[in-house]
Amino acid sequence: MTFNLTSVKTSSDGAWQGDNPLNYAFPLLIIQIILVLVVGRFLAFLLKPLRQPNVIAEIIGGILLGPSALGRNKTYLHKIFPSWSTPILESVASIGLLFFLFLVGLELDLKSVRRSGRKAFSIAAAGITLPFISGVGVAYVLRGTVQGAKEAGYLQFLVFMGVSLSITAFPVLARILAELKILTTQLGETAMAAAAFNDLVAWVLLALAVALAGNGSGGIHKSPVVCVWVLLSGVVFVVFMMVVIRSVMTWVGRKCSSQQEAGDEIYIFLTLGGVLVSGFMTDLIGIHSIFGAFVFGLTVPKEGEFAGKLILRIEDFVSGLLLPLYFASSGLKTDVTKMHGGEAWGLLVFVIATTCAGKILGTFFAAMINGVPARESLTLGVLMNTKGLVELIVLNIGKEKKVLNDEIFAILVLMALFTTFVTTPIVIALYKPARRAFLHTQRKLQRESPSNSIGELRILACVRGPGNVPSLINLIESTRGKNKAPLKLYIMHLVELTERTSSIIMAQRARRNGLPLIDRLHNGDSHDGGVTVAFEAYGQLGRVKVRTVTAISALHTMHEDVCHVAEEKRVSMVILPFHKHGRGGGEMDNVGHGWRMVNRRILKESPCSVAVLVDRGLGGGGPNRNVPSPSANVTQGICVVFFGGPDDREALELGGRMAEHPGVRVTLIRFLEGAASLPNGQIMLQPSPEKCSEKNYSFSTAVMDREMEKELDEAAVAEFQRRWKGMAEYTEKKASNIVEGVVAIGRSGQYELIIVGKGRFPSTMVAELAERSAEHPELGPIGDVLAASGHGVVSSVLVIQQHDLVHANETPVCKIVDGDSNTNTRSSTTAASSV
Repeated sequence: MTFNLTSVKTSSDGAWQGDNPLNYAFPLLIIQIILVLVVGRFLAFLLKPLRQPNVIAEIIGGILLGPSALGRNKTYLHKIFPSWSTPILESVASIGLLFFLFLVGLELDLKSVRRSGRKAFSIAAAGITLPFISGVGVAYVLRGTVQGAKEAGYLQFLVFMGVSLSITAFPVLARILAELKILTTQLGETAMAAAAFNDLVAWVLLALAVALAGNGSGGIHKSPVVCVWVLLSGVVFVVFMMVVIRSVMTWVGRKCSSQQEAGDEIYIFLTLGGVLVSGFMTDLIGIHSIFGAFVFGLTVPKEGEFAGKLILRIEDFVSGLLLPLYFASSGLKTDVTKMHGGEAWGLLVFVIATTCAGKILGTFFAAMINGVPARESLTLGVLMNTKGLVELIVLNIGKEKKVLNDEIFAILVLMALFTTFVTTPIVIALYKPARRAFLHTQRKLQRESPSNSIGELRILACVRGPGNVPSLINLIESTRGKNKAPLKLYIMHLVELTERTSSIIMAQRARRNGLPLIDRLHNGDSHDGGVTVAFEAYGQLGRVKVRTVTAISALHTMHEDVCHVAEEKRVSMVILPFHKHGRGGGEMDNVGHGWRMVNRRILKESPCSVAVLVDRGLGGGGPNRNVPSPSANVTQGICVVFFGGPDDREALELGGRMAEHPGVRVTLIRFLEGAASLPNGQIMLQPSPEKCSEKNYSFSTAVMDREMEKELDEAAVAEFQRRWKGMAEYTEKKASNIVEGVVAIGRSGQYELIIVGKGRFPSTMVAELAERSAEHPELGPIGDVLAASGHGVVSSVLVIQQHDLVHANETPVCKIVDGDSNTNTRSSTTAASSV
């Protein structure tokens, strides 16, 4: 340190008194943090389509902000990242790193490591040994080639190079596996277990490297007795933590429960203080402070709620704010300009090739010996080659201890970036999880013949949180009828996969079924927020077969999990919560565009019928209300609005099932064409390429017989009247303005739920709305009218899309009025045609 930090003032007196905030520690730190976060998030957004972990964006952002790019402008570098601010920035970042390594220890379950068996251990051992030996060879080449590399002690340099090449980043690997949906496959389990072994060995080797390094160039003159004392003290520390402190933390975990929130605060406070104390103790010993935080994380019990409460307290602040500073500081210390000439870039290629070959080949041969197929063995090798966080820690400590100079540090940072960056695309190219082939049968509620008996009804209901539970229980109970028709209910709790530690911990508790799912044996986990408990209680009280699972996926791939389970379980209908939720007074809370896109993808790719529930308090639930008892009263008033077409007939079938329930009053309102509606012509729908499905309604491109459709509509209505006579009311309504007519039903307050078809093959009345301004085009014209804001509709809405392969393709259209009433009766939107 060549300057006196005491001469640096914390805050300024303000610009009005002539002070420049950039010359003071705290305001400059704020600017640095803002700059790092903005650049990192922007790069993460750009790299998101490539499915890269955030660590890549944050390291690249640091490199861009540092001397390699923007820092070449000396004015910028001296103003924004002056040398006197570096210790301050790194100190704040180190606090974040300390707590993040504590979270890594929480992620790493030693019981699962022990259960993983000999196969994972042998794969991890081979994946460490061969790269470590390769690292010794690389160290020999670098010391003889890079100027100044020989200033560090030979043994220290060898150990640091071996560790940096043999390491696998456990946290980064977990996120890559979860993102690619292979975390819970056999391959993913093996990779996680091997990476956990690798992580533990890496920390031991890192502790050894730090103990040997001393102060870098002077470490070679340090007495061997000092190194021995450091290592022995480290061993004693670990034993003490795993025996004494682990017992204490197990007791603390048992003491903490959801019924003792106030009492838990003191335990959480003491635990967070324990992280700092553990870090100080290992620093006092002579091992880096992060080692103590990591070991302390291992002592916290993974079962129960305590670990989850700790994560909720610190992960967003640490992972979202402080940790990016550490990655950025690594990038700021990476000066690519120190790599002079083609020789340095050749060394980079050599290091990348050596580390990839050592890691991939070592893992590949070990996996093959253990009976893993060749393709999976190769994929496993690529996965184990993932670098990232731990690699950067090793490199930063090596630079701090003066074992690695600027050029070697830059080479190794770029190597870590490259190996992590290529992991995801290579794994996507190499490996596709094997899934059982399914017959693409047509599954829907409507029976092919009215004489068919009603068998077991299978429904997959998706929930995002406790706010969706009351309405879904109410809706599902309504479908069971007087005779309590057999019902098998699958509940899928949808959880977004993020960079947060909690989502990875949830994913690691998954069932071994090829999907990131958690079975009902884990219903005590705090992340479910009562979802699992409420539905299982409903299943027991209502005598319904209920299976609850949790899907943890990125939003852009969530639909794959839903569709796969719907196919595998042969369900007849998927029920989805709308991306907006009623909160009283007719207003709706929007949970985000990402969830809306999940629904749209499921509507497009579902192997069965789909129902989207626009909840305005159905069943007395709401996002801010407690989950009701599963025995709560069901909906009293239900209205089925019928215009005609396959989707409306599916809605009619569901309404018929509900009419059997003694607590439900079903009314069928059939809209007929009014006298003023198109007296001399018909509606023609024609594909409109300039329109997009994001803002316009889409209709089926199938060619269908209009006369036959009308016959099917008449038959469906007649069958409804015959079967549910005395149980349901039937009303015909003529309306010249169907928007006003439908909205009047929703405003009336007579019905708690209105069921409508999506109308992909529209009747003439619905086709009149084809060019209407759409707020929610995925709901179809009638569903959009009822769900739209500003209409004063108070009823919940259920929009039904019948599964029919004929209607798989949809397109936005433009409307044409044809004055010739003798138009061909066959209708299609693939060409100008009448409806």
